[in-house]
Amino acid sequence: MAIIITDECINCGACEPECPNTAIYEGADDWRYNDGTSLKGKVVLPNGKAVDADDAQEPVSDEIYYIVPDKCTECKGFHEEPQCAAVCPVDCCVPDDEHVESEEVLLGKQRFMHPED
Repeated sequence: MAIIITDECINCGACEPECPNTAIYEGADDWRYNDGTSLKGKVVLPNGKAVDADDAQEPVSDEIYYIVPDKCTECKGFHEEPQCAAVCPVDCCVPDDEHVESEEVLLGKQRFMHPED
């Protein structure tokens, strides 16, 4: 399951540097699959979607920090708990019911983005 940032976000930015997958971006900022990962060029994601990891993607939110579901692994493979939720002062980093994934799938995503770890 990915984590989502709710509209209670105060845009403090505490979560962004904590994400080991660079899946958190400031509102209105473009993002890339290659940001903070080993992905380069044309790749097929574990979910079967073909993308160019180097291409800029549209922001998920224009107003608050956001988490890219395709890059979020709930910190599996890195930490015991999602670091964004651990540091959020207003508890707005919560499980995203729209993107439910098993621990096995999350660990697979982590290994796909960071094969050298």
